[in-house]
Amino acid sequence: MNTHTTEVASEQQVATAAATLKLLADPTRLRILWALLHGEHSVGPLAQHVGASAAGVSQHLAKLRLARLVETRREGNRVYYVADNDHVRRLVKEALFHADHVVEGLGNQADGHVARRSAGTA
Repeated sequence: MNTHTTEVASEQQVATAAATLKLLADPTRLRILWALLHGEHSVGPLAQHVGASAAGVSQHLAKLRLARLVETRREGNRVYYVADNDHVRRLVKEALFHADHVVEGLGNQADGHVARRSAGTA
């Protein structure tokens, strides 16, 4: 295994990545992002979907929007949120699939378990 790399991440890249991972460390935010990766939602239905209060979900969405992890679309006085970003999609999917491997005791196996289980999802 080669542990040497010629690529060096800048301080800004490392700080931004750490801040992003810190935001994703909250289970409610992870549920919110997972739901938003499958389509846009306004706060009320999203709160019901993730099992949290609308006020709490609204606060989480504000943080996710500031971090540019979600986007908004306004229709009248209603705001719809979506996480339509390939980077966010891969990051959330990989985090959840890694968790699946840890929970199922699969280690680093790439046995298709997750692919079969997630067929038709984001």
